[in-house]
Amino acid sequence: MSRAFVFVYAPLLFALTLTAALAADIGRVKNVAGPVHIERGAQRIAVRVDTVVQANDTVVTGEDASVGVTFADDTRVSAGPNSTLVMNRYAFDPTTHAGVMDATLRRGTLGVVSGRLAKRSADAVTVRTPTLILGVRGTEFLVAAE
Repeated sequence: MSRAFVFVYAPLLFALTLTAALAADIGRVKNVAGPVHIERGAQRIAVRVDTVVQANDTVVTGEDASVGVTFADDTRVSAGPNSTLVMNRYAFDPTTHAGVMDATLRRGTLGVVSGRLAKRSADAVTVRTPTLILGVRGTEFLVAAE
């Protein structure tokens, strides 16, 4: 490998890899109480304050546990005890505020305060449960799935 490659292309490849990794981060845990974990592929990640949430993550709270997540568009989500929340899809453009948030609450309780996605487009945020699909039209809501 030539020195020119190492000095010119290696930093570029590193920057592209870092950008791709950061693009997968859609939110951060802001508060956690009790046992909470994220299922990411085959991994099971214990949740602490500032844990990164990525698209396709499943957030699982234990008995007497809760978690609060703030997403890139400032949407805030709080899951209560014995909840399972799947982040099916999330995309957000910080310049135009365009994007989509599609989540499934398999069980438990969920409180949502919508951010810039819902403010820009009434159809941008969807929360599914085993029995219904919510299209977010307001700024705050609660939902429970048994």
